[in-house]
Amino acid sequence: MVNVRIFVTYKQSVFNPQGETITDAIHSLGFSTVKKVNVGKFFDLQLEPSDKSVEEIVSQVSEQLLVNFNLETYRYEVMEEA
Repeated sequence: MVNVRIFVTYKQSVFNPQGETITDAIHSLGFSTVKKVNVGKFFDLQLEPSDKSVEEIVSQVSEQLLVNFNLETYRYEVMEEA
């Protein structure tokens, strides 16, 4: 088994209203050293051995289901292999 975490975030050129709201709230608490907050989401996948590579599976799942490429981008990490 391979555990993979896929991180989906807004592209740098896309306005992130949740991140801006959180940044404003942090500033109102007095933490002026925090300059920017980026909000995203992650998905944990547990993959069984396959003839496809981890990269190929992650790419297909992300591109077909998890990511809106007009607004978002993704990256992934292999968390552990069992």
